[in-house]
Formats: sequence, C-alpha cells, structure tokens
Amino acid sequence: MCGTLIEVIEAVADNQADQGFVPIENSIEGSINITLDGIIKHKLMIQAEVIFPVSMHLLVNEGVQVKDVKEIWSIPPALAQCREFVRELKVPTKDFPSTSMAAEAIKKTTRCDVAAVGSEWAGSLFGLDIAVRNIEDFQDNQTRFFVVTKESDSMDFTQKSLLLINPEKEQAGVLSSILNVLSALGINLTWIESRPTKRKLGSYQFFMEVELGGQHPALSKTMTILSTLGHDVRLLGSYNSIKL
Repeated sequence: MCGTLIEVIEAVADNQADQGFVPIENSIEGSINITLDGIIKHKLMIQAEVIFPVSMHLLVNEGVQVKDVKEIWSIPPALAQCREFVRELKVPTKDFPSTSMAAEAIKKTTRCDVAAVGSEWAGSLFGLDIAVRNIEDFQDNQTRFFVVTKESDSMDFTQKSLLLINPEKEQAGVLSSILNVLSALGINLTWIESRPTKRKLGSYQFFMEVELGGQHPALSKTMTILSTLGHDVRLLGSYNSIKL
C-alpha cells in the first residue's frame, strides 16, 4: 500500500507496481488535480474506470463526542465533500495526504479534541469510532477512479477513450475549433477538463474523454485531424466503465 496518491502514481511509473488505483473525479468536488497532473508527468495509461458510491464519516477516538471536536483532519478533496458539515461545526481543518493517513494520525495522538473525515473502512482499520455518519454535502456522492498502468493493454471492445490535447497556439477560438472536429465526426464528449501546461500563466492543455473505444476508426481519424491542425494529441488510454 501507498500513503498518498502521488506515491501510487510513482510506484507504477517506477515499476514497483503493475497497476495503481487512483481517484480522478468526485461528483461533489469535481476533478482530482493531483491525479491529473501525475498521469501527465509520468506518462501513465488508463486501463479501466470504476465508479464507487462514497460515504464520508467523522472518525474519532473512543468516547469522543462531536461537541468535543476542535479540529478536523483529512485530505482536501474529502474535506471539500463535507464543506457544509465542517462549516456548521465552526472548527478549523488540517490537510493530510490521504484520509487513511489522517485516521492513523488521530489514532496515534489519542487526543479527544480532533477528528478525521474518512471511510468506514479507515475507521475500522485504525480502531476509530464513527461519531457522525454520512457527513457529505450530498448523499448521492460518487467518486470515479482510474486503474493506471505504465503500458496499455489491448484497446479492443472498449467504451471510452481519453485524449490529452495541447493546442498549437493560444488564440481565440482554439478550443472551439477542437470541439468542432469532434462534433463534425458525431463524437460524444463525456468529460472535459483543462489543466495548466505549467509553461506560463494562461497556457492550458485539455483532457477530453470521448464515447469511443480504441477500436473505433473515428478515434484514429480524430487524432489525425487534430494533429494535422498542429495540436499535440496523446491517447491516455481506452477503457471500459464499471459502476459499483
């Protein structure tokens, strides 16, 4: 096991693990930028998508009551999913690299004035009590995970593909021109996200998930057209989706 998302990604990139399981998007908080940037940096491929229902709980040491809690610990995306609950408690928060590390830290401190936001599994693993269940802002909370690898497997009979597009120039209408290519080919776009190229302020690259498998000729045609227009296009993987 790895303690943080970055460690998972680096373990795959360094051949210490064949696959990594990392969150990419939450229905409340949106995209997980740490994962997006890690996939780009380490040039990983996506092998599968898994969608999980997510419940967040307030984890405490034995006997601690909600009224005793003076500070809440967790990873920022988890805290963001429970923003309303934290606001109502009117207590500060402390960032940790993962929900499990926050839960472990709570257990080690033995303090009665701190709590962690995390899963029931994390609470059970570290012997913590659940002071309040289901503290996420919206009850139909889901997180989408990617299974990432260093090398892609066969892309036959897949449902989706993810493209990373780095525009040739920063000019008016560049995103519109890219989307027009997809529209002209009748391709459904299921997700789009921009991330800084980190070269300079205002320079962006785009993640575009399309409803096309790796075997579909329109995918190859799309990449060829966009490359001909001068854009840098990279296929990050073709995969199927599993909803639990």
